[in-house]
Amino acid sequence: MGDARNSHAAPVSAVRADAVQEFRDAAEHMDSAVLGGPKVWSLTDLAQKSGLSIEDVQDYWRWIGIPNRDPNERMYTDADLGALHELLALSASEHFNETVTRNFVRGLGHMAERLATWQVEAMVDHIGHLRSLDDLDARLAVVDEMPHLMDTLTRQLDHAWKRQLAAVTRRLTVEVAESSDDVDKTRHLPLRRAVGFADIVGFTESTRSMSTDQLARYMQSFETRVRDAVTEAGGRVIKMVGDAVFFAADSVEVGAEVALRVAVPGEIQPVRVSMVWCRVLTRFGDMFGPGVNLASRLAELSQPDEVTVDPHTASLLEATGRYTLDELPEAEIQGMGTMKPVRLRYAPHHYAQNHY
Repeated sequence: MGDARNSHAAPVSAVRADAVQEFRDAAEHMDSAVLGGPKVWSLTDLAQKSGLSIEDVQDYWRWIGIPNRDPNERMYTDADLGALHELLALSASEHFNETVTRNFVRGLGHMAERLATWQVEAMVDHIGHLRSLDDLDARLAVVDEMPHLMDTLTRQLDHAWKRQLAAVTRRLTVEVAESSDDVDKTRHLPLRRAVGFADIVGFTESTRSMSTDQLARYMQSFETRVRDAVTEAGGRVIKMVGDAVFFAADSVEVGAEVALRVAVPGEIQPVRVSMVWCRVLTRFGDMFGPGVNLASRLAELSQPDEVTVDPHTASLLEATGRYTLDELPEAEIQGMGTMKPVRLRYAPHHYAQNHY
């Protein structure tokens, strides 16, 4: 009977071939809907119409994150050609050299790829649960759904970018005013920041036996909790680093508030948290400097749901009277020598109003 039931079943290879073709057809349809027109131009065409060499046009698409090695393949639309012309005009009017142009384009490409992936994966999760679909069918459904969301998501992106640009420029004006009394600016990294890390305790052991869906929800719960805590305390999430979050704030006091809120025990695994007040260099949407490295090392030394700071940061916080600072045993900090880390807690009279 088993043979009779399956006598008309298609071979697995044929089913997979049909699914692959279905995805390809759906992707072609989405390309046309999202890109606003057919692909009519090749790299050679773009080079001829822009006055650039093929190598320069290839550089542009590599910087965006979408390389193409076949100069004669028709992969590009009128909108692609328009974007290239617009960038050339901007570079000429602002006298950008190649380094500046590359940084602009790579920043856009990197953030756009992350954002597009983030939103598509969110829709896969949503549609899969809403329609009780497996992952493959949910992804196929998303290919059909995303073009309908594009106009709204584009407007939301434009609005969010403008708000973030306003926030960045506002911080710049404050920093310029505060650094006016810095006698020798050439000897220091340019910006003062509170930087810290929140690292999940026992991540590997906790997630080893999780299903894909369970792991996705676990990480979403962690990231949502930390991002909300950081934002509500006045800080910013710089990036996720595996199972850790790298955050920053503009003052040592705000940095302490961020770290302590992140360290409040939650429903998922405990976190180890660190915070350091230091000078940093900001580039490529990231932060660099010895203080960032120190914060990363201190997070490894921190106990679950506790915050560890360095002695310099502790001395600045002690003067506020808001915190209890407990010196810990001397420890070897990889690449930085020995140091006596300090545990940061709210002072008893401030605990009640800050604990939630």
